[in-house]
Amino acid sequence: MCVQLSSVWRGLLMVPLLLMLVACSEPSASAWSGYAEGDFVYVASPLAGRLDSIAVQAGQNVTKNALLFTLDAEVERAASDEAAARLASARAQAANTDKGRRSEEIAVTEAQLAQAQANAAWTRSELARQQQLVVQGFISKSRLDDATTAANQAQAHVAELAAALRVARLPARVDERMALQASATAANDVLRQSKWRERQKQQAAPLDALVSDVFFRAGEFVPAGQAVLSLLPSQNVKARFFVPQAELAKVATGQKVELVCDGCPAPVAAHITRIATQAEYTPPVIYSNAQRSKLVFMVEALPDVPATAHLHPGQPLDVRPATAVTKP
Repeated sequence: MCVQLSSVWRGLLMVPLLLMLVACSEPSASAWSGYAEGDFVYVASPLAGRLDSIAVQAGQNVTKNALLFTLDAEVERAASDEAAARLASARAQAANTDKGRRSEEIAVTEAQLAQAQANAAWTRSELARQQQLVVQGFISKSRLDDATTAANQAQAHVAELAAALRVARLPARVDERMALQASATAANDVLRQSKWRERQKQQAAPLDALVSDVFFRAGEFVPAGQAVLSLLPSQNVKARFFVPQAELAKVATGQKVELVCDGCPAPVAAHITRIATQAEYTPPVIYSNAQRSKLVFMVEALPDVPATAHLHPGQPLDVRPATAVTKP
């Protein structure tokens, strides 16, 4: 009977020890469960077209401005050539208004003026001779009037041709010149638009990144605005975890945290960048051995140094405050 009682007492004494061991095996209350998340960059062309070639493949690292893919641009190149020709025509017309008539036309007017000047000189000489003859009484006064009229007409013709020569050397009127210059400017803008459309058929990497996925293959038709591939810049990998509302006071934007993942050689230093403004219920899939339905707030943390070598979107993480980590 005594042996049985002592066994019972030993069993009762073991209960607190077992409770302590279970408590030690549970995750620390200061750690939160989450996963790695990535903000992908989806690269598309604003114009539709057949995919001529793709220069990268999934899993490849690309540098900024590296060519990613090319769409068929035959129509855009033809439009650019047409716009360039129209611009050249408009500029030629605008430049022509800054000049006078052609040199050959001016030479004809100059010759006519020289002839008129010679004729005017002869009529003046003839008028002087007629005046002397009238004084001497050899001719009537009517002959003198005819000579005077001829001299005046010759001088007027000289003035007319001189004015015509000045006009021939003048550029076009101001309004006409402004209209043609505006046409040249409009043609240049059309060319710029055509060149822009032509450039959009080739897309380059906007920044250094990893090619996450490729959605089209060469020869397929790509709608306008449809992403051809997705990029994952290293600085766009972050942690997303969930903090129970009772522990929300323990976190703050800018706070340092540690990201722990399976296979990581060491915790990844990070800082909290966002705390959700609205609560939500625990997601149905949380990477933890002990979770129950409760109200939580989503929190995001960005690694202090890009850590794509160890963190991958969807990877389970444990997140804990940096001050809670004890160093050996």
